[in-house]
Amino acid sequence: RSEKDAKGDNKCVEEYDRYKGVEELMPYAKAVSAKSFDFGELGFETTIDYPKMIDIVQKANYRGFIGVEYEGTVLSEEEGIKATKVLIENCIKELSAKSE
Repeated sequence: RSEKDAKGDNKCVEEYDRYKGVEELMPYAKAVSAKSFDFGELGFETTIDYPKMIDIVQKANYRGFIGVEYEGTVLSEEEGIKATKVLIENCIKELSAKSE
């Protein structure tokens, strides 16, 4: 939901649950994009629960590529993309180990 601010621009006042949204849209997904902004000391993205998100994607039986975007400011674009790729690979390995 959005409202107009004093300048007349739309301002988000209520954010939709991103995990619920991805779960609802995965049956129709032709592509998946993984965006990251920042990483904590353990290598996890600080704003998105990647293990939860990758679990949603896997449960939808998505078998395509996952594109990677980095929009943070701490790492270089290349380092951010590599860190996101490593995080995704680790999430997939961890989820695979749990399902065995």
